[in-house]
Amino acid sequence: MEKLDLTTPNITDENVQKIAKLFPNCVTEADNGKTQVVDFDALKQELASNIVEGNKERYQLSWPGKAESLVMANTPINKTLRPNRKESKDFDNTENLYIEGDNLEVLKLLQETYLGKIKMIYIDPPYNTGNDFVYKDNFTQDKSEYDEESGNIDDEGGRLVSNPDSNGRYHSDWLSMMYPRLKLARNLLKDDGVIFISIDDNEVHNLRKICDEVFGEENFINMVAVKMSEATGVKMAHARKRLPKLKEYLLLYKKSKELDLDYSNVNIPLEKWGVNYKSVITNITNQEIKTLRKLLKEVNITDKQMHNFDSIAKNIKLKTFSEVNPNWSKLNEKERLDWKFENAYRIVREVSSASAKKISDIKKRTTDNDFFGIKTSQGKLYFIKNHYNEDSKDPNIKLIFAVDYMMVNPCDFWSDIKTTRLDQEGEMLFNNGKKPLKLLRRVLNLITKESDIILDFFSGSASTAHAAMMLNAKDNGNRKYIMVQIPESINEKLETYEDGYKTIAEIGKERIRRAGEKIKEDNADKEDIDDLDIGFRVLKVDSSNMKDVYFSPDDTSQEDMFDRAENIKVDRDGEDLLFMVLLDWGIDLSVKIECREIAEKTVYFADDNFLAACFEENLDEDFVKALVKEQPLKVVLRDSGFASSSVKINVEQIFKQADIEVKVI
Repeated sequence: MEKLDLTTPNITDENVQKIAKLFPNCVTEADNGKTQVVDFDALKQELASNIVEGNKERYQLSWPGKAESLVMANTPINKTLRPNRKESKDFDNTENLYIEGDNLEVLKLLQETYLGKIKMIYIDPPYNTGNDFVYKDNFTQDKSEYDEESGNIDDEGGRLVSNPDSNGRYHSDWLSMMYPRLKLARNLLKDDGVIFISIDDNEVHNLRKICDEVFGEENFINMVAVKMSEATGVKMAHARKRLPKLKEYLLLYKKSKELDLDYSNVNIPLEKWGVNYKSVITNITNQEIKTLRKLLKEVNITDKQMHNFDSIAKNIKLKTFSEVNPNWSKLNEKERLDWKFENAYRIVREVSSASAKKISDIKKRTTDNDFFGIKTSQGKLYFIKNHYNEDSKDPNIKLIFAVDYMMVNPCDFWSDIKTTRLDQEGEMLFNNGKKPLKLLRRVLNLITKESDIILDFFSGSASTAHAAMMLNAKDNGNRKYIMVQIPESINEKLETYEDGYKTIAEIGKERIRRAGEKIKEDNADKEDIDDLDIGFRVLKVDSSNMKDVYFSPDDTSQEDMFDRAENIKVDRDGEDLLFMVLLDWGIDLSVKIECREIAEKTVYFADDNFLAACFEENLDEDFVKALVKEQPLKVVLRDSGFASSSVKINVEQIFKQADIEVKVI
């Protein structure tokens, strides 16, 4: 039977195969036919008119360590992800993942399972301030190593050019850290997927260059400037040695396919710059409805009238006046104003830029008791009691179309979000979160729909997961997230450390637990809120479940034979092995898992009957026949688990006749 490979994809080999399909004559054999390699002389001949060789000038970004970082991105590893039920929340039912470990290793481990499946990636990587590296693949070198690699010394050890200690080295280290991660991340994006990257002045110029190289310059969408808090900006002015820093950046790249940003739920108030733009009103929030109900009671609205308002509020439609009134284009200005006044029971999407004047006209025609307003997160909505329906003893509450300030679709300067200040929701949970939820909700609203997968492989305190759950609660969505965080130790002086949280990963997991419960509490009266997925399945990067003999049997000596007769490590259980198989076979790591007893053997079923895995010993034909009756599509068994060699041969034939793919570990 064929054995599972149990290593991550070898991207270099895959690239060679791609070249072989395009130019079969440019690939030859090496190592006595064991491997295929590229004949670069032949490839040059095929591409003769497009080759740049040697030291010819070209447009490119290069740094000491770039070649090594590219090799690192392509080199396979034989690590695994081990499930941790104790630290998970609702392990058996959730579709969310929290993966603890080095994100470079995690990105490699996800290459089979999530290739081309991620809709949106958001990352907030280290900004390279000089003290924020925690990754094991840190390319930090001493001065002599750096000078030698970059060619800054001659054969006798003398300096060729001036190179201060602060020059170049830190940029190279940071680029070598980011480059392989971005290359692997791109593979995971769907064709219409996008990546958002938060960054500041230190590396934004270099980040754009490597993103242009990884994603393609033509796939650059925007570099959004996001306002920082004023206090931080002034503090970073460095005693008047430079102008105060009041903005950070958000880079946005797409994978390949054209996309339309969804502005329907994203509006940003602009300062009045004398720009001609239309005002936009979006849907009223639950909190605003609660505030409005309180206000309505203060103006002596009856219970029956309040019921009418509740019915209206639940069915607010975003429509333009022309959609509501088919004769809209035929009305003159006065007729339009009269129609709005008498029929303003909808919040509308677009209003002409002269709406402020119309508001003042409406005010003149009403009394104080008839006209009142409520301030909302999107401006000030005006309301009026409509007394035009004389046949009705209980006039309805009518919603007028106006706003106090103009609203516009997002531009590339976001002045209403402070990147260095937490939202209230974040502060209620932990005080050391990094990104405000308002920023994350906005980028999620721009890109994601109800069932998309979101990845954050620098997840920190898990603000992205928090924002995704909030958005799902708002629109009844089922967005799934994958958070990745290395278990970096936190400062012992922090209050969270004293509370027992020793790593950022521990903080992130607790943040999700608390945030999910609070979101459900805040939306307790909402229909289907109990179905909101606030759980997460914890997986941790670890060494392979298999002993070294599995990957290199030729290196086993005679003295080691008895110790290595069993190729699975003794501290690994069936669920550890199952997730190793899911990774190798490219099966979603959040699939439903079920344990069944078949012929007195424990069998794991993943994704209903898509995969069946049994890792027990003494398997015989009776067990296999019983397993076949369950009709799985794929089966994985332990290579040493068969009762005898003859049983193994017979079993293979049974599966073959049932058209079931079987492999062993």
